[in-house]
Amino acid sequence: MAALVVDRPLWFFSAGALALGIALVLLLHHFFFYFGEKLTKIRQSSTGTALLKHVKLPTRVILIFAVAAPVLALTPVSETVRAIVLHAIAVGAIGTIGWLFLAMARFLAHFVEARYHADTGDTLLARRIRTQVRVVQRITNVMIITVTLALMLMTFPSVRHIGASVLASAGIAGLIAGVAARSTFASLIAGLQVALTQPIRLEDSVVVEGEWGWIEEIETTYVVVRLWDLRRLILPLTYFIEKPFQNWTRTSTNLLAYTMIYADYTVPVEEVRQELSRILKETSLWDGRTWALQVTDLNENTIQMRALMSAADASRAFDLRCYVRERLVHFLQEKYPHCLPTKRGRLAISKEELAITT
Repeated sequence: MAALVVDRPLWFFSAGALALGIALVLLLHHFFFYFGEKLTKIRQSSTGTALLKHVKLPTRVILIFAVAAPVLALTPVSETVRAIVLHAIAVGAIGTIGWLFLAMARFLAHFVEARYHADTGDTLLARRIRTQVRVVQRITNVMIITVTLALMLMTFPSVRHIGASVLASAGIAGLIAGVAARSTFASLIAGLQVALTQPIRLEDSVVVEGEWGWIEEIETTYVVVRLWDLRRLILPLTYFIEKPFQNWTRTSTNLLAYTMIYADYTVPVEEVRQELSRILKETSLWDGRTWALQVTDLNENTIQMRALMSAADASRAFDLRCYVRERLVHFLQEKYPHCLPTKRGRLAISKEELAITT
């Protein structure tokens, strides 16, 4: 207590220096970002504005730690208290630097996504880039958090060797932990495979588990498929590496749609073919690339005609199939009702029965 009274002027000096230093760096930080934001607005640089927004808060905290450390090192306290305070500052600084790296990773991801934003036109390249960026960003976040926590633990001498002591004294526990984490590591590896080989991308049209939909989200361990009726199908990321599925937009969004029409043998196929041509020219659902009408099968009662037409994407292809099917059925009902599928039969009457009836 006496030492505290004797060192009271040094205490006041340390507290004043700490307050002055923090106020000064916060003021400089404020002016730097203020003028930086003004400059980016004048130059209309959305990239600069986004960068300043992401790193503003982490850099402010880092500057506070940078000023506090040397001032608190000279504060008149016991060596034990000084060591605890400086250790807390070191742990906080490591955590804040990790926070800054997370902010930079988030900024880079948003920057690339904004550059390849896909709203209209050919979205194949944009969807590929966005898929890679999101998967890589999530993996990067996990790596940054893991490294940051490891560095923070390394500052504690007692915890630094805890991994080795646990593995040496409890090998079974380590084995159980490894088995439990196997699915997590498998998901991370699957995420890297998806990012590099890209069997799926955001907004790809896919058929999985007998359901048709679009890839809505690709998370670190799972994928969300938005089904055609707005249900969500959640699948593990490893599913798309280990199991077969249909990707209708793997290399292009263009698709061939078809519909089957069944009619009597007396149907004029050429007339139906011309009607299909007229139907396709009247609708914007057809992209104008190709079409055809072919008799693809026969049975004892009907013939099977396949109307083939191209569409720009899966949604238009489905709508086009329904539209053509309805119009062709209406055409047959209106122009050739006798050509709709019918059942034929033959009545056999003997001469004696015919004589009786007459």
